[in-house]
Amino acid sequence: MSDTVNLQPTNQQNLDIRSTLCDEMNLYPLDTFKYEFVGREIWIDFEIPEFTAICPFSDFPDFATLKLKYVPNERCIELKSLKMYINSFREVKIFHEHLINVIIEDFTKACDPLRIELEGDFNVRGNIKTVVRASYSKG
Repeated sequence: MSDTVNLQPTNQQNLDIRSTLCDEMNLYPLDTFKYEFVGREIWIDFEIPEFTAICPFSDFPDFATLKLKYVPNERCIELKSLKMYINSFREVKIFHEHLINVIIEDFTKACDPLRIELEGDFNVRGNIKTVVRASYSKG
C-alpha cells in the first residue's frame, strides 16, 4: 500500500476565507519576570473563560475557555500582559487549530518554559463542539 494520499482540494464550497496574517495580528506583548526558584518545578495554571476571536469563514465571534498550564524555567509570565495578550485576539480572524499553536509559540518565545499545555474548549457552533489541545516540552 502506498503512503501517498491524494487529498481533495481545500475550500470546495468557495467560501470567502480571510484569516488575519500573523504579522498583522497586533498582539499585545507578553511580559515576564524572573523565577527565583529555578530548578524547583511548579505548575502554574490559568483558566481564561471569556476568550474570543473571529471566525475566518463567518466573521462572527468564536468563544472559548482556554486552559493554559506551564512549568517555568527562568521566567514567569506576568499576569496583566497575559490578559492583554489574550484580549488582543478579539479582532483577529483565526482558526481554532492555528490559535492554539500561535499562543504556544508566543508563550514559549516569551518565557522559555520547561513544559506547557494548552486547551481551547470552544463553544458549540453549528451543532459541533471543538476542543483543541497542544503541548510543548523543552528538551
